[in-house]
Amino acid sequence: MKIYTVFVEPKTSGNIGFLARTMKNFGLKKLVLINPCKLENDAYYQAMHARELVQDAIIYDTLEEFIEDKKITSIVGTTGTAGGSYNIKRIPITPDELGKTMHVNGNIALLFGREGDGLNNQEIEQCDILVTIPTSDEYPIMNITHAAAIIFYEIFKNKKSYPIDDMDISSYDDKKVLTNLTNEIISKLDYPEHKEKQVKIIVKRIIGRAFIAGRESQTLRGTLKRINTRIKNKTHEE
Repeated sequence: MKIYTVFVEPKTSGNIGFLARTMKNFGLKKLVLINPCKLENDAYYQAMHARELVQDAIIYDTLEEFIEDKKITSIVGTTGTAGGSYNIKRIPITPDELGKTMHVNGNIALLFGREGDGLNNQEIEQCDILVTIPTSDEYPIMNITHAAAIIFYEIFKNKKSYPIDDMDISSYDDKKVLTNLTNEIISKLDYPEHKEKQVKIIVKRIIGRAFIAGRESQTLRGTLKRINTRIKNKTHEE
């Protein structure tokens, strides 16, 4: 399993250093910066003994470029604004739940958004899983490095305490095929436009949260193709 810690459009150089330092506390080594501010000396100063993570950080202009280049299989977004039954795009899981599911082989991206603004709606929609940290209603938004430390801890804790054989996870392309197949089926179900979009987001998130194994993906893909064919044949008969 490769975990990429992705800081989207960081505005403060020092926070990049703080994040690198937190990563090293929990054995994470792959730092990715999306369209970052200029790296100043404070990034290296705040990183302390994790300066090499800042030095070796991979920089991309866009999130899409990174996802395609590194063949990301699962995108985990972090948000301080959790949704609910009426905000499908922002229904999250907790860091504890995330940590218990991440015993897989694959390229996983942990996305952290801009200081103060977080991830935008378009970035949220790209995520397979959303994670939020339960906090006080009086002041729910956490500093990025504090939030990162909690999430990293839960991943590290479960990895250390419950060692199990890693499971081969579906590739990025496999998951795209599954998503496209389900979208094709959903498009034939005569949903109103807004409802169709919601259903497609829900299915994408379910696939993402499941960390589907390669063999499971093949079986599900075959089943979805059969469903699609039956729908097509039924439509022709009518």
